[in-house]
Amino acid sequence: MTGSQYLLLASFGAPLGLLIACLWEAPRRRLPGLLWLAPLPALAAALLAADGPPLVLDPARLRFTLALDAPSALLLGAVALLWSAAGAYAHGYLGGKPGARRFALWWLVTLSGSLGVFVAADLVSFYLAFALVSLPAFGLIVQDGTPRARRAGEVTLLLAVLGEVALLLGFALLGDAVPGPSLAIADALAALPDSPARSMVVGLLVAGFGLKAGLVPLHVWLPLAHPAAPMPASAVLSGAIVKAGIIGLLRFLPPDAADWGGVLAGLGLATAFWGVGCGITQDNPKTVLAYSTVSQMGVTVAALGMGLALAVPGTAMAVAFYAAHHVLAKGALFLAVGVGAVLGGARRRTLVLLPALVLALGFGGMPGTGGALAKAAVKPQLGDGLPGLLAALSAMGSTLLMLHFTRRLAAVRPAAARSVPILAPVLLAAWLGMAAAALLLPWALYRPLGLGNPWDVLGKDLAMALWPVLAGALLAIALARWGGRLPRVPEGDLLVLTGRAGGLGEAIGAAVARLEAALRAWPVAGMALLALILALFGTMLAAAR
Repeated sequence: MTGSQYLLLASFGAPLGLLIACLWEAPRRRLPGLLWLAPLPALAAALLAADGPPLVLDPARLRFTLALDAPSALLLGAVALLWSAAGAYAHGYLGGKPGARRFALWWLVTLSGSLGVFVAADLVSFYLAFALVSLPAFGLIVQDGTPRARRAGEVTLLLAVLGEVALLLGFALLGDAVPGPSLAIADALAALPDSPARSMVVGLLVAGFGLKAGLVPLHVWLPLAHPAAPMPASAVLSGAIVKAGIIGLLRFLPPDAADWGGVLAGLGLATAFWGVGCGITQDNPKTVLAYSTVSQMGVTVAALGMGLALAVPGTAMAVAFYAAHHVLAKGALFLAVGVGAVLGGARRRTLVLLPALVLALGFGGMPGTGGALAKAAVKPQLGDGLPGLLAALSAMGSTLLMLHFTRRLAAVRPAAARSVPILAPVLLAAWLGMAAAALLLPWALYRPLGLGNPWDVLGKDLAMALWPVLAGALLAIALARWGGRLPRVPEGDLLVLTGRAGGLGEAIGAAVARLEAALRAWPVAGMALLALILALFGTMLAAAR
């Protein structure tokens, strides 16, 4: 194998290697402090292995294929950076709390899937990675063991299973359309236009990936799971895990899916405005961020849909750039909430609120921010006519929502610092590092990725870029003064408002409670997960030799 192929394998395998080490007591004790190391091979792969030769494991039988194109490499690098920073943050946040080792186990399993979806290039390995990023996240959400966390975990797990079913059916039809024995994604997509089940396949894929990305009405797990999970888990749930849905749409929607482009654009824009409308009624800053993720993923999917509908060149890279900025900025802001609960006085205003305000305004496209470059990247897809107007209104809504978040963040009382067992500098370094990455990396990558000259963006159409930010700021002032008159939207909105949340909980609560009771015990969790996952990974390693 070449060096780049080793990196592809290590991206998926490094977290699982740490899991293997956990079979022994000494490494298991040190595991929470090593979480930040696990994503580093994936970060190296994003930098060095993009568009390199694919790695086919056991081509005669398994045909597992790992590969990395440019859009996937961009997202993989951003996701790996967030997982590393959040891993360091998790060690400082959880420290010696009971259950820290159990949390680290779930973290590594979910991490392996979160990284694996970007390098998996065949149907079987992609489905495995997608399952790993979907189902074990339950363990991260229910870590605190509160009724709120268990309820969020129940809903998330149920919807994740439904999404897996949709994808399994879609992948089965995709595999059936391939004339030969290949299960490579590229071969499946090449055969899809001639399949009589094409529309059904695309519909199933949109449902499965749209659920993970948080498209309305399948978004309800995000505002439940993100606030209930511990802070570092919230950061990766919002910043990294939802990107499994985005990379799925980028990878599996065929270039000739113009007929679905309009559907995606409509769903995306509806999701963007829905997230803003629900988010501005929330008081918990983590819930506000969760609804902001719903809104931003809506814009991402709308840009992809318009790119497909209009056959805009470079759509995949533009959408990946927009999503990568969201990984960095939204992940950083979740970390800021935890830091804001630790620091007080002038340090809090300088080191937390001021950088958070800059990142928040970036989501509305404030000139000079990484968010402005992200908006510019998808302007060819969303820049004209009605889509352009709706995108500008969405940017205004994002400004409103994120300024509301900043106000709620400022209201967090530092007394919560007593719940954080390890020194604040660990949390502070992770937060400021991610904030700097969100501000600087878009400027460093914009030109090399072929998106244009970033300085042209800064000087072009300044008034057009500013008016959504200024209008959103005026609305934020009005919200601060009269927002108390707005009706409260409960976390989970549609699920609660339709009265079905209790029914869902009753339907699956007993089964999930039994599953949780078993998996929260370290020996059972370790043996069950390692037996299931590491056996396959061992087969992959043997095939690579």
